Amino acid sequence: MKTGAKGISLIKSFEGLRLKAYPDPATGGDPWTIGVGHTGPDVHPGLVITEAHADDLLRGDLIRFEDGVRKRCPVISQSQFDALVALSFNIGLGNFGMSTLLKKHNAGDHAGAANEFIRWNRANGKEMRGLTRRRLAEAELYRGNA
Repeated sequence: MKTGAKGISLIKSFEGLRLKAYPDPATGGDPWTIGVGHTGPDVHPGLVITEAHADDLLRGDLIRFEDGVRKRCPVISQSQFDALVALSFNIGLGNFGMSTLLKKHNAGDHAGAANEFIRWNRANGKEMRGLTRRRLAEAELYRGNA
């Protein structure tokens, strides 16, 4: 299974496209980000890329998160997959793998899993409005309502 158009659209709408590296909004520093939410050791202050390079980075990043979600979720619909890829893209596969949301999903408690998205609306312990909007959108996609 690959991320569908709705999942990619959700990720792009919340991550945005930035062709110059920028610091994490919660820390004011690491991790630095570029393109469509791309982070890693290759991203540093002053880095500038093209839109084509940003698209390549996103495709590469999606493969990693798609693989991670597939490995952790043996039974999943397309809308659930897209929402969980979008979530893990933002919070990381380690956090996703330890989440109550994942446990509820795999137990078949999809309503309970959908209600867990909102718990991931903080950065550095601080509630972030943008993350709240993103989690509500991911939960709606997970439910198949987006």
